[in-house]
Amino acid sequence: MKREENTMSEEVLIVSRDGAVATLTMNRPRAKNALNKALLEALATQLRAVADDPEVRAVILTGAGGAFCAGADLKSAFVDNPNVLDEIDVTLGVYHSLIRAIAYAPKPVIAAVDGPSVGFGCDLALACDLRIVSTEAYFQEKFVKIGLMPDGGGTFWLPRLVGLARAMEIMMLGETIPAARALEYGIVNRVVAPPELGATALHLARTLASGPPLALAGMKRATRDALGGGLEAALNAEKEGQLRCLRSNDCMEGVAAWVQKREPSFQGR
Repeated sequence: MKREENTMSEEVLIVSRDGAVATLTMNRPRAKNALNKALLEALATQLRAVADDPEVRAVILTGAGGAFCAGADLKSAFVDNPNVLDEIDVTLGVYHSLIRAIAYAPKPVIAAVDGPSVGFGCDLALACDLRIVSTEAYFQEKFVKIGLMPDGGGTFWLPRLVGLARAMEIMMLGETIPAARALEYGIVNRVVAPPELGATALHLARTLASGPPLALAGMKRATRDALGGGLEAALNAEKEGQLRCLRSNDCMEGVAAWVQKREPSFQGR
């Protein structure tokens, strides 16, 4: 099958096509594919594009270099814009656009996860319809480690995937969830050896791409609507809560401790 490939935003996002399957590869391997401004904007644009493209019947979202996504690139964010916190409301809107593009796309979106899927990167994977992961993959809602809360729908996805008790544990402790446990919890669909990840995800995507588009779109929409509670309400609640966290002294202490490689001392202010 003919494979066409092009690159976007100075290689930060690689967009490839295999027939009716589109693959978006986050390509900042040195930063474990953490989302800087360029990658964030490229991903937002391309997720909307493949969702709207009638020639695309299934989508794979993955990362280069043995990592899925390490979340927001905090160092890059503060270097690029020292006043980033003053504009965080708008920035969170861009992050949320990724989640909406995946959740509302009228076609299956598969996360192919190798290595870390952390913070917003974890929420990005959770937003996808299916998750195929390598034995080296792990998930971590790491927000709590720097005095924050999930802001990519984690409070919405996790209780529905793993139940309330486990969701609270995953978010409140911020511990890593290795691939085997993620399978046991119902977070992921399949676990394969790292060399098999790409081929497995592509085979599944091809199978879905050959399926009935209207039925799959209707199935996805009805199933997500039936979850109840509403994604929009969850995203808005997370946004309000995260804005309070981001403006707190605890967040500044969490980020400083992370940069200085020490344990944070949170004071509740």
